[in-house]
Amino acid sequence: MTAKIGIIGGSGLYKMDALTDVEEVRLTTPFGDPSDAFICGKIAGVPVVFLARHGRNHHLLPTEIPFRANIYGFKSLGVEYLLSASAVGSLQEQVKPLDMVVPDQFIDRTRNRISTFFGDGIVAHIGFADPVCPALAGVLADAIADLNLPDVTLHRQGTYVCMEGPAFSTLAESNLYRSWGGTVIGMTNLPEAKLAREAEIAYATLALVTDYDCWHPEHDSVTVEMIIGNLQRNVKNAQAIICETVKRLHEHPPASKAHRALKNAILTPLDKVPAATKEKLHLLLAKYL
Repeated sequence: MTAKIGIIGGSGLYKMDALTDVEEVRLTTPFGDPSDAFICGKIAGVPVVFLARHGRNHHLLPTEIPFRANIYGFKSLGVEYLLSASAVGSLQEQVKPLDMVVPDQFIDRTRNRISTFFGDGIVAHIGFADPVCPALAGVLADAIADLNLPDVTLHRQGTYVCMEGPAFSTLAESNLYRSWGGTVIGMTNLPEAKLAREAEIAYATLALVTDYDCWHPEHDSVTVEMIIGNLQRNVKNAQAIICETVKRLHEHPPASKAHRALKNAILTPLDKVPAATKEKLHLLLAKYL
């Protein structure tokens, strides 16, 4: 089964309740095994592919997530539009728990991630000034706005600070990220965004705010139970938002510059690329060979 729309579920979102005609697909890629089986099915008759980022039992640390295998797997299943749902902390007073943010920028604070498919005899430099697809992000944000869900305030722009983890920020770090203009903080989305761009997949993030980061003066009053409660409410809202976005993407799939991201990005003459590397990346390079 193939599908043009992919969904990555983050903390708390380990399955899509609306999926019908479900089939599990286990893939092995040149970059190892993905986080879990891909769940292929339909939402309102539209084919989609779902993957639990941390595995359905949440057994993978952010650093352990096989990002390259995950994105390569989506590409091999025909995905052209990728929606990524993620639980995040807020770095700004006005971005409250239960709010939804559709970030348009990222800041990379990771240290131990491989965020490119390239190397081993081939060099490519993708354009990444706009790290999410604005057309896809617009469809997602419009779906949130039109659903008018209770408790949900939409922020159509924002900067997602991607940290290494698994520990949360120190107070000094949290205040630093606030001074940089960070809106939310998480641990997973930037490697996905970079790899999706290299794979010529349009990518957008649905950031689900569960709490204020440790900078907030009332942070100590936040309990684990409160965060989990917010996470569960966020996940319920996220399911409705994703279903609506899938319908809209199916009816009016937007043009995306991401679908041509490699056109002028590859510096190495393809006839000079080692055969083994060319074979490993054939899925990404096929239309340029």
